[in-house]
Amino acid sequence: MPIATPEVYAEMLDRAKAGEFAYPAINVTSSETLNAALRGFAEAESDGIIQISTGGAEFASGTKVKDMVTGATAMAEFAHVVAAKYPVNIALHTDHCPKDKLDGFVRPLIQISQERVNRGENPLFQSHMWDGSAIDLDENLQIAQELLELTAKAKLILELEVGVVGGEEDGVANDINEKLYTAPGDYEKTVDALGTGEKGRYLLAATFGNVHGVYKPGNVKLRPEILKRGQEVASEKLGLPAGSKPFDLVFHGGSGSLLEEIHEAVSYGVVKMNIDTDTQYAFTRPVADHMFKNYDGVLKVDGEVGNKKTYDPRSYLKAAEQSMAARVANACETLKSAGRMLAG
Repeated sequence: MPIATPEVYAEMLDRAKAGEFAYPAINVTSSETLNAALRGFAEAESDGIIQISTGGAEFASGTKVKDMVTGATAMAEFAHVVAAKYPVNIALHTDHCPKDKLDGFVRPLIQISQERVNRGENPLFQSHMWDGSAIDLDENLQIAQELLELTAKAKLILELEVGVVGGEEDGVANDINEKLYTAPGDYEKTVDALGTGEKGRYLLAATFGNVHGVYKPGNVKLRPEILKRGQEVASEKLGLPAGSKPFDLVFHGGSGSLLEEIHEAVSYGVVKMNIDTDTQYAFTRPVADHMFKNYDGVLKVDGEVGNKKTYDPRSYLKAAEQSMAARVANACETLKSAGRMLAG
């Protein structure tokens, strides 16, 4: 299938909420990790989301170039070509973008998609995240309003974060404290500022104890009921029936979460769950295994010539791709998107 059109992406999200499942959103940093994500989704017979962060985009452009827009564009163009060979629908997304990087990342990428749409083409990406969690909520929502107008015009979906995800990702670190829990009033302000789709569709990364990085269950208390309360607050404000889920929610920082916590969050309207830490490990683990087992082949030890078959990057990157793909497929099973691809 080609990369999801705006209409197909909207249908994906609608189906997820109605069916109480969510799509894994897999962070990638290279063509190899992107291939792994595609393989994992295909093997699980799940549509999915592939995303790139500011740091991932910079890395993808090469250590000499180090340009976020160049890297993100290259990865997206690669995905448009390769994903067409797979039977699943894939949406492309950019991950956390703080205020100081908007002008160097998200705004130029929105403009690229706008130019494509003006030519009668589909946008390059399907959604972009604005992360205003580090600033005052009113300013966060003011910027979100400006971006939502731009994304709606370019047939894109905006993601924003209200609340704070703890831990560290791409050099952005947040404390673990009460700010990890989005307050009821924050949901109300979000509805006031952005509506519920009439001004443009958006995804809401509300926080309920989420933490980026590696942690074991129990270290941070997840409270999925905060998501339920947020949907209730919005429904009451909008005069919707009890049980309505006006927000399309996103689950950040899910590494180490208990299965029942994930399923509870999904039942409250989570349609997208970010996965990065676990897939990074899944990719790297077989590479480490290869190096340990083939030490005298990948290195020219004691004046020897080594073994080209073992230091050829393909020999270990194939294993890395397959391992990461298996973790992606596992995520699809966990989030109940497996076997539910649109084309199936």
